[in-house]
Amino acid sequence: MGKLKGFLEHNRVAPSYRPVVERLNDFNDVCEKLSESEICNQASRCMDCGIPFCHLMGCPLSNLIPEWNDYVFREQWYDALKRLESTNNFPEITGRICPAPCEATCTLSINDSPVTIRQNELTIIENAFSRGTVKPRISEYKTDKRIAIIGSGPAGLAAAQQLSRLGHSVVILEKDKKPGGILRYGIPNFKLEKWVIERRLDQMKQEGVIFETDVNVGVDISAHYLKKYFDAVVLTCGAEKPRDLAVPGRDLGGIHFAMNYLSNTNMYLSADIPLDTILTARNKNVLVIGGGDTGSDCVGTANRQGANKVYQFEIMPKPLKWNESWNPQWPEWPNILRTSSSHEEGCERKWLVMTKAFAGKDGKVNRADCIEVEWKTKNNKTVPVEKKGTEFNINVDMVLLAMGFTGIKENKLFDDLNIEMTEQNTFKIGRDYMTTEPGVFAAGDAVIGPSLVVSAIHQGREAAANVHRCLLKKIRK
Repeated sequence: MGKLKGFLEHNRVAPSYRPVVERLNDFNDVCEKLSESEICNQASRCMDCGIPFCHLMGCPLSNLIPEWNDYVFREQWYDALKRLESTNNFPEITGRICPAPCEATCTLSINDSPVTIRQNELTIIENAFSRGTVKPRISEYKTDKRIAIIGSGPAGLAAAQQLSRLGHSVVILEKDKKPGGILRYGIPNFKLEKWVIERRLDQMKQEGVIFETDVNVGVDISAHYLKKYFDAVVLTCGAEKPRDLAVPGRDLGGIHFAMNYLSNTNMYLSADIPLDTILTARNKNVLVIGGGDTGSDCVGTANRQGANKVYQFEIMPKPLKWNESWNPQWPEWPNILRTSSSHEEGCERKWLVMTKAFAGKDGKVNRADCIEVEWKTKNNKTVPVEKKGTEFNINVDMVLLAMGFTGIKENKLFDDLNIEMTEQNTFKIGRDYMTTEPGVFAAGDAVIGPSLVVSAIHQGREAAANVHRCLLKKIRK
């Protein structure tokens, strides 16, 4: 590396959040940015560690992290961009919303603060956009092959961009009004403002990708049509089937799946739906069930809508509270307590709590009945066991179910294609990313289940490479 003692000379400096009283009044990005000069100092902390675990183990995309860190330290921004773009189609997105497993595996994280990898990545790409060095890559050679991609989340967008740049004609079919999938409708603006997506979509359109929205495949378009008019089909429809809570009172009004709530809010902010259709938490006591990122996003959204009180209950044990800067489980992803920017804005969190039932009045929920649990092993399975005498209830006006997802939503298209599924209710694929139906490929959460945006992009890129190889064989024949 360019500065061998950089990690000794500079401490980690991470970007701060805007003040709570300020950011609660809008849905804008909560993060402030570091200056480019500070980012150069932070990049200099990347040490000549010999084995870059960040690249080999931490990043599903195998980003060339030590290389572009070195270029950033030297202020060679264009060279850094070229290394970054060689593995990642959307660094402006991963640089904002990825939880940065690369930083957890950073060698410095053994006993020190890791390099600010995610922030360095974001600065590289935003520097490039500001200087006009991010250009559409329009293929000079065009094939006569047409590819349909079902879904426009990160996997679908990555596959589409790769295939278009290889000269194929690519059409993305999206059920929603606008493309972006979970990036647009599932992630709040305060984590990912939508102009970031629009900027990249504009580039993709210039590269030749066609977006067809408001298209419900299986209803508006049949499997027969796809197979007849396209040389390949890539299924990147995500794993959108939410896990439900089968308890008394579940059918009361005011109980929603978390993703429906988040999507509804984003649609309103994008002017896709009118004000009178919004699911609002204003002046309500809100219970979020589920302790993951989706639950945290619900907390932040409810607070911005003016919730009176927000609870977040999790059935799993409370993770280890860890205040040190290094990773106690290096190089693995640490199971430690994480407090998001949304939690800082106001939330009462509880762990080892099971929701037993809901009660209501006039068809609307107004109470949640809960009990504390402990996890015990029974019949070789670890299960939650209720603790007698710990029953309690809380008054709530809105309940948001953020308990994860159970695979792919049912769709007539998948039945008509007769694709074999896994036990996890995802598409079964081979090493070439092809499903059990010839010419039909799959990638992203629809294959691996709910995962990180970097994993979805990786899947999309790999699927695209395999589609291209398959089509090349046909062209050469």
